[in-house]
Amino acid sequence: MKTKIATLIKEMEKELEKCQNLEEKINEINEIKLAIHSLSPFKDQPVDCVLWIDNKNVFANSWNPNHVAPPEMKLLYTSIECDGYTQPIVTGKMEETGYEIVDGYHRNLILKSYPDIYERTKGYLPIVMINKEKSDRIASTIRHNRARGSHEVDLMGNIIRELHDLGRSDDWISLHLGMDKDEILRLKQITGLAELFKEKEFSQAWDRDENQLDHDEDIINYLDEDLDEDDEELDSPNDENKDE
Repeated sequence: MKTKIATLIKEMEKELEKCQNLEEKINEINEIKLAIHSLSPFKDQPVDCVLWIDNKNVFANSWNPNHVAPPEMKLLYTSIECDGYTQPIVTGKMEETGYEIVDGYHRNLILKSYPDIYERTKGYLPIVMINKEKSDRIASTIRHNRARGSHEVDLMGNIIRELHDLGRSDDWISLHLGMDKDEILRLKQITGLAELFKEKEFSQAWDRDENQLDHDEDIINYLDEDLDEDDEELDSPNDENKDE
């Protein structure tokens, strides 16, 4: 078996030498990878097949809630400069238009911002693909970001709105984004859209019974009495520090 595979590899090398240019050669190598991936016992794992794709065909998504500060971006550049790309960019295939980034926007940005990185990879980005529809790709982006503990609240609110517009329920959002119902509620409030509350069942945390109201009133009365006493002390004629 090893001899047969070694022979096939030699034949592939000869075929690749016939490629007219870099683009053709990379495309052929990607086809070989896809063929091997289809035979792999790990073909259900995206990382089993890393392809190199021209950066012009890799596009940012419109919903990424993750923000990287300049020092972290500089560190990311240093990491790629010293170690190369050690993590592929996660993408979803767009119909005949390229690949939409699910996770790895900033790794993509490094290549497009630094000529030395661009030159080293010849303008190509390492990608893996997940075959999911848009709402599932959005959820995947959030899971990647939340797993790293990084996302922006305002953008998350917009994402909740978009998932709602795509017909996803609070239960679906909770399951796929790892959020509890109160967190979803708060993000819906950020959007300011009343229709987002049509499914809302308010938690007990929002209810205030009569006993709680009486307790709050006692506290307010106590504070008022305390303030009145402070005022009386300030108005006392026996106050030695009082201005004449």
